[in-house]
Amino acid sequence: MDLGIRGKAALVTGASRGLGRAVAEALLAEGVDVAISARTAADLDRARDEMVASTGGRVVAIAGDLSTEAGPGEVVRAALESLGRIDVLVLNSGGPPAGPFEAHDRGAWRAALASNFESAVELVRAALPGMKQRGWGRIIAITSIAAKQPVDGLILSNASRAAVTGFARTLANEVAAHGITVNTVLPGYTRTRRVETLAENLAAARGCAPSEVVEGWTSQVPAGRLGEPAELGAMVAFLASERASYITGTSIPVDGGWIRSLL
Repeated sequence: MDLGIRGKAALVTGASRGLGRAVAEALLAEGVDVAISARTAADLDRARDEMVASTGGRVVAIAGDLSTEAGPGEVVRAALESLGRIDVLVLNSGGPPAGPFEAHDRGAWRAALASNFESAVELVRAALPGMKQRGWGRIIAITSIAAKQPVDGLILSNASRAAVTGFARTLANEVAAHGITVNTVLPGYTRTRRVETLAENLAAARGCAPSEVVEGWTSQVPAGRLGEPAELGAMVAFLASERASYITGTSIPVDGGWIRSLL
């Protein structure tokens, strides 16, 4: 299927590895010019070079800390200077630390909201005017299954991802008349470094092997396995496409059936 977005320009955050990188690669495969952003310049440059070598597409690397007040605006401005516009904005940030409520002080809550929620708001604030001017845009937030069905021990993620979902759903109604769609994608247990780290931490606390933790997660997934980053990337690429122009305000799990709710 031709997704109809060849020649569009995208900004994907948190894209030096994991889910963000998989999204960038999926968009590049569709002929989209992509700006990738993350904190560490060396990791970004390596990812850019590898993606250019494998796809032949146009990739721009922009290092920046989105948890700071100025960071989101600076990243968007750099992407606009390099690509000329942003048609597709993919909001992706690393998950906050695991642990129960009493393990996190006020600083941890502020950091989680700055990284996961406030960064999303400010990225949209900077990129939205151009989309409205052109009458076309795609805003896609990568959240988590925790936004719909809270995961034990991830209270910071459960709360901050839900905040992004409320923001995105409300924004979708406000900008739909301008040809802009806003959706969230909810990855389940996916084979990324973040999930590996969670497994290692839980295993240390329980006194077992990380593989046992992963087996426990897998047993909860009807598909019987962890997801692959490329599967999440494919969903985001479709939502970014011309073919998905009548899909907005949705939260779509990519979780192998882990979420049990009807809606």
